[in-house]
Amino acid sequence: MEEKSQSLENKSNSKKTILSESELDDEPFTEEDLQAIEAAFEAATSSSLPNKRRCSPDDDSDGYDKTQQHDSKLARRRLPSSVIALQHPNAFFLSPCRQANIRMRYPVMKFGGQITYSRTAVQVEKAAMEVLKIIEAKEKEAGQTAVGFDIEWRPTFQRGVPPRKAAVMQICVDTSCCHVMHIVHSGIPQSLQLLLEDASILKVGLGIAGDSVKVFKDYNVSTKAVEDLKYLAKRKLGGGLQNWGLASLTEKLICKQLLKPNKIRLGNWEAKFLSKEQLEYAAIDAFTSWHLYEVLKSLPDAEKVTPDNQSEELQAVSL
Repeated sequence: MEEKSQSLENKSNSKKTILSESELDDEPFTEEDLQAIEAAFEAATSSSLPNKRRCSPDDDSDGYDKTQQHDSKLARRRLPSSVIALQHPNAFFLSPCRQANIRMRYPVMKFGGQITYSRTAVQVEKAAMEVLKIIEAKEKEAGQTAVGFDIEWRPTFQRGVPPRKAAVMQICVDTSCCHVMHIVHSGIPQSLQLLLEDASILKVGLGIAGDSVKVFKDYNVSTKAVEDLKYLAKRKLGGGLQNWGLASLTEKLICKQLLKPNKIRLGNWEAKFLSKEQLEYAAIDAFTSWHLYEVLKSLPDAEKVTPDNQSEELQAVSL
């Protein structure tokens, strides 16, 4: 048993090295991995029990029960739910994940739906109209609809240089489609402006108040009905605002890791055409915001809603 445990430890160290050196997708456990994990749990379970004389089929003492032995083996073969969940990295749930007691490397957050990229005024106009139609249909069924919202812009690395205009706007309505609009080239056409200024459409995101201010400064268009996820997380989960970033909320609530590679995050969002990596990055951000909102709103409040914290949220939105 000690040899199996040592083998598992060596295998784990080897696997950690491979994973840290790669940004590739997580692969499900092999049968060999599951057997090794099972052996480790058996070792941990047996070592935690007091030393007792074990029965065997040949032992006549106290009526050895073969049925109990069979049930015991079945119980030992049942893997923890946290391990089983990692076998399905693309599973989608609108409820908080159950975190394991031990720190594990979570699967990478992905968006499995369609990414619609638009860069001309005509294309963005058409995309915004499609979003409005989807929202209208959803509102008839469930009332107010929330959309994940985010923007990207090209960073400046020189002091004293003002920030550049918002270059990309991404909007996600559900799991099926996310729109990435290259507004630095298209501007904000009428349908997109109607969507942003419609107070019946809730826009959700992290730091969305600052994003709405930037859109107004850059394009003179107001973004109404916004909700910042960090304030919602504070109300639902407790803790300070500084505890809740998009990546930390993703790990806490979805048990996925949100990758933020600087090569993409700090890249040229004003390029003539966005790369596949940029499109995926933008779509995942908006989708994650929508997903987190759907999970958070289903949770009970951790702290009582008072006029003071309501005022705090409203002030952040009105910046």
